Amino acid sequence: MIIQLKGNVKFPITLDPTVWIFDDRKIILEEAFQKNANEANPQENDFQKQAEIFEQEYNSIKPPVNRSINKFEKEKILVNSYVMPIKDFINHAEVNQDAVRAILKTNEDDIVITIEQLENAYLLFSLKGKPLNESGPVHLYFGDGSNKDCPIKNIKQIMIE
Repeated sequence: MIIQLKGNVKFPITLDPTVWIFDDRKIILEEAFQKNANEANPQENDFQKQAEIFEQEYNSIKPPVNRSINKFEKEKILVNSYVMPIKDFINHAEVNQDAVRAILKTNEDDIVITIEQLENAYLLFSLKGKPLNESGPVHLYFGDGSNKDCPIKNIKQIMIE
């Protein structure tokens, strides 16, 4: 149930989706794509995102992780489907400047996507409160929702080239 992120990166990392349920960066699946569909002014949103990134880096703020979960959140966790933005993990691995693509290694075949598509992607790790045991450990959804009805499944490794 782990995924390796390796290849043309400074720091190969291992992702464990089973612990993401406790991570505050998780997003309810339906809300991830509603957010993208409701972006009315992309230039204003880009400015806001840049300001947030600057603020986080300037103050060295990391997202809160592993805080205690109250009863209401426990009930939500058991019924909702969750995705995790992969961008933070890509940033921690530090993709080298000359990297041109990402290869998603699955049980069936290898799927090639751009680095930009990977950075903006979401990884589904919980479907209706349960881990993705049979078709997992994660499903990849592009950030624009273009493959919302047909995500990339059975991802075992992400190779950056």
